[in-house]
Amino acid sequence: MAKVDYPALADDIFERVGGADNVETAGHCITRLRLRIRDMEKVDKKGIDQLPGVITVVEAGGQFQVVIGDNVGIVYNAFARHLPDDSSPAGGSGQEEGEKQNLLNRFIQLISAIFLPIVWALAGAGLFKAFVALAVTLGLLDGESQTFIILDAASDAVIHFLPMLLAVTVAKRFGANQFVLLGIAGALMYPTIQGLYETGEPVHFFGIPVVMMSYVSSVIPIIVAGWVLGMFERLLDKILPGSIRNFTKPLLSLLIMVPAVLIVIGPITTYAATGLASGITYLFGLAPWLGGAIVGGLWQVLVIFGLHWGTVPVMLNDLTTQGYSLLTGPIVPAVIAQGAATAAVFIRTRSANRRQLAGPAALSGIMAGVTEPGIYGVNLPLKKPFYFGVVGGAVGGAIAGFGGSAANSFVIPSALALPAFLYVGDFGLLLIGIAVAMVISFVLTFFFMDRESPDGEATETAAPAPADEVAPEPQDPAAPTGANASVAEGGAGTATLTRTSVVDVVSPVSGTLMPLEEVQDKVFASGALGKGVGITPDEDTVRSPLTGKVISVAGSKHAFGLKSDDGVELLVHIGIDTVELKGEHFTTAVAKGEQVRAGDVLATVDFAAVKAAGYDTTTIVTVTNTAKLQEVTPAQAGPVEAGAPALVVIP
Repeated sequence: MAKVDYPALADDIFERVGGADNVETAGHCITRLRLRIRDMEKVDKKGIDQLPGVITVVEAGGQFQVVIGDNVGIVYNAFARHLPDDSSPAGGSGQEEGEKQNLLNRFIQLISAIFLPIVWALAGAGLFKAFVALAVTLGLLDGESQTFIILDAASDAVIHFLPMLLAVTVAKRFGANQFVLLGIAGALMYPTIQGLYETGEPVHFFGIPVVMMSYVSSVIPIIVAGWVLGMFERLLDKILPGSIRNFTKPLLSLLIMVPAVLIVIGPITTYAATGLASGITYLFGLAPWLGGAIVGGLWQVLVIFGLHWGTVPVMLNDLTTQGYSLLTGPIVPAVIAQGAATAAVFIRTRSANRRQLAGPAALSGIMAGVTEPGIYGVNLPLKKPFYFGVVGGAVGGAIAGFGGSAANSFVIPSALALPAFLYVGDFGLLLIGIAVAMVISFVLTFFFMDRESPDGEATETAAPAPADEVAPEPQDPAAPTGANASVAEGGAGTATLTRTSVVDVVSPVSGTLMPLEEVQDKVFASGALGKGVGITPDEDTVRSPLTGKVISVAGSKHAFGLKSDDGVELLVHIGIDTVELKGEHFTTAVAKGEQVRAGDVLATVDFAAVKAAGYDTTTIVTVTNTAKLQEVTPAQAGPVEAGAPALVVIP
């Protein structure tokens, strides 16, 4: 696979999204460049999707997301250089545009803006803390030693002072002064304030009772405080004279906000957070296997749309209030199950291109918990591997949930993060859940996936015959044009070829292959459009039958013209009379002028809907320049897999 120039990729994406004027905000998460776009009509989605280095594009949560993989940070840094300073994930209030979106989209945008900039720091620190705890458990580190104290501080500081980290991103999101909000967060965690909480004695502020809480590692109080501070500062901007505003605004903000948070905001939000944690615990206590199955089964579906980040504050809140999060246990089997399904594709696929992506993606999913490359580049395009991964995740999640497995630190669920799950629940059942999830997803994928085509390479049975078997060139100019090639009977397109100039045209769909003369269309059946075959499809994905260039795409999306480098011209016609559907039930994946390889997706079709509308779904492949070629030999009728030989052509 060619090395991707990621800074150049960023430039290409920037150009295709319409430039700086069309980008409201830009940010990134583990694998995705996340953009808020002003006018989606200006975005070349198809062009971006086909750029080398782009796995796929997704529109979800009110964002245009470009899935890059582990190198997304490099792309973002290069992309951000094109933007003004305020086009960050949290830049601008975005209220006008937010009002046009539903509540779910606005919530996801809020969580993304607040948590994504610090998620890697959280994940790294959580994993660090898990390994320190494991070292103490195994006796490799003395829990009373000064070495432990230093390592514990290094691994715990990010979580301990989480309100201060959040203050930076929250302030940016709500347009507040980040240094003032940092001061408020610092006051909440100030040693003497923490001391008032630990003594348990009544606390008053000018006679007003203060319900003291611990704000160490807290999440919700500082988020609400930042929202209120942003509104309060905008009010002060209107009423304070410019000559004194610069120092009186922070003075009044700290004077009003710190007591307000301690007296009102902190207790209310802390009680709400405790209630939320109790509700989750109750659900898992009532039917732990059901809770685990739901979380394990739905997790990767949430990942597809980027909605999984909405659970981050819930998990962090659980860690703060009870020291662990039951949501995390079932996620581990779900994540590793998708990685196992990707690994099965790596072993089973006949596509070299797919294999190149599947290997690293499987390793990334299983070991690091980053499943987007595997989902978007491998499992979802093939459909069945993704479904099997979801099934494995649900079963494994049920087992993990039944055992009460949970992480006691914030980690990205993965094989490397398993030490974080040692201390809550039944670790043995978690391992069993992971193993079951892997076996289910791997075995089902291995035996039932569609194996794809071999990227247009000739099959072994269609290889040129040895030199001593080559028939002599015919001396009679009237000899048949196929005298230099013969096709043996007894298999679907099994061929013994005596020329090296051979083009294999493979079946674009799995189904039942029929002779062209049996197709229920007089024009095609007569051979007027060239020799070919018809296939009754039993899948919804239509792929390219050869490697070459797309020379035409019907406006109704039902037909594609292709031309190979050898000069073979093909027509792939999906269904009979389906032009009348005017593109309904058809989704194209390529455009005119694009290069494709055999097995690349041309279109996806809801064949059940096409059939229900009263149309014949037979997909026809014809060689439209048959007259200019030496030989066009159809394969024998019968069952055929996508990627298996359908026509043997000698130019």
